[in-house]
Amino acid sequence: MKEKLHVAVLMGGWSAEREVSLTSGNGCADALESRGHRVTRIDMGRDVAQQLAAANPDVVFNALHGTPGEDGTVQGLMDLMGLKYTHSGLETSVIAIDKELTKMVLVPHGIRMPAGTMVESESLYDADPLPRPYVLKPVNEGSSVGVAIVSKESNYGDPIARDAKGPWQEFGRLLAEPFIKGRELTVAVLGEEALEVTELKPKAGFYDYDAKYTDGLTEHVCPADVPADVRAAAMDMARKAHILLGCKGASRSDFRWDDEQGVDGLYLLEVNTQPGMTPLSLVPEQARARGIDYATLVERLVEAAL
Repeated sequence: MKEKLHVAVLMGGWSAEREVSLTSGNGCADALESRGHRVTRIDMGRDVAQQLAAANPDVVFNALHGTPGEDGTVQGLMDLMGLKYTHSGLETSVIAIDKELTKMVLVPHGIRMPAGTMVESESLYDADPLPRPYVLKPVNEGSSVGVAIVSKESNYGDPIARDAKGPWQEFGRLLAEPFIKGRELTVAVLGEEALEVTELKPKAGFYDYDAKYTDGLTEHVCPADVPADVRAAAMDMARKAHILLGCKGASRSDFRWDDEQGVDGLYLLEVNTQPGMTPLSLVPEQARARGIDYATLVERLVEAAL
């Protein structure tokens, strides 16, 4: 990118993923400054419209994670203000943050996702919605926030006890899905090109929020040691999901793969429209595997926004 720009990097906010967003945002800001761009760092508060208007940037780098930076709220605000911004737009953000809406868009096009059902959290204290093991997750949070795996061995009680710590205490409604045994895979898409397949191997438990963002808790195998047909299928599903949902810039699709079933055991779990850009994040790692350094990746996302 030859032209030097004024970029506002929007980060922080008040979601459960605030700290990760600050790390992503500062990393992107440092990278843009290293390439000679003028950067205004904005830690989003309720006065974000005034902050953006005062900055009056050429483009906004959206480094927010979770609500309201990933769910269409901030995208709608920036659309109203006539600002160009990185990553996906309003409609895509609204759909992709909602796991139920995502299924409604993707499953009719042949993308395999776990069959799910919405449940009232109160009902869990009476009976399980699915045979154990199953997964409970909020319908519109990212980064494995509030995910619980309910198995016969779990200490939540049978049925789940009211005083058992879990997402049912925080959210009125939850998505229940069958638990897919096997391995955790993820694929980043940049533009409309799938980059690579990474396998995530948590040292303990499953790939939850702490495992994602705490150095040393998860081993990343990139490229993943998987059969060629599984690699091709994961990359194809991620690319199709990116296009069907209308994602812009970068996205990341997360999968579970039951390796006893071959390609038929591959299930797309969710699509992240604002994937992390921290030193531990998967999109920069896969970009590196394709010969794209961090600063070039950040510049490419800005170019896509323009």
